Amino acid sequence: MILSILRWPDPVLTAPCAPATLSDDLARLAADMLDTMYAAPGRGLAAPQVGRLLRLFVMDAGWPDGRPDPRVLVNPRILWRGPLRATGPEGCLSIPGPTVLVERATELRLGWTTLDGRAEQETFTGFAAICAQHEYDHLDGILTLDRLSPEARAAALAQVTA
Repeated sequence: MILSILRWPDPVLTAPCAPATLSDDLARLAADMLDTMYAAPGRGLAAPQVGRLLRLFVMDAGWPDGRPDPRVLVNPRILWRGPLRATGPEGCLSIPGPTVLVERATELRLGWTTLDGRAEQETFTGFAAICAQHEYDHLDGILTLDRLSPEARAAALAQVTA
């Protein structure tokens, strides 16, 4: 099922999320979030973007340009960020219109739980690391706009589409 994506300045987008509890409802939500992400089209989507204040995000860093690799990360934790940083363009499904330049670590190690309760860890690099950090920010109520200078934020807000 395709869910509605909240748009800035909805206050849900700036609220920190509570830990998610594994359940059939959470599995359904994750499946709906993947459907919504692909339909948007996007490569990542966090639960608060669909109005659920839970520590859950989905992503597919390989889609649509490469091999699809859908991921569901429940209660993700950043275990390590690499020392190298890169500044690159980021868009957000909740802030339609602008693409902004954000600095992120180019390598990231995450731990999370799968929908069937397994603990996982993986090191993400390149675009996958950037995407994971973007979605992780959503779980803490942080938007790309919050990572900009006041001038860059004002310019981005002037580009937000209805």
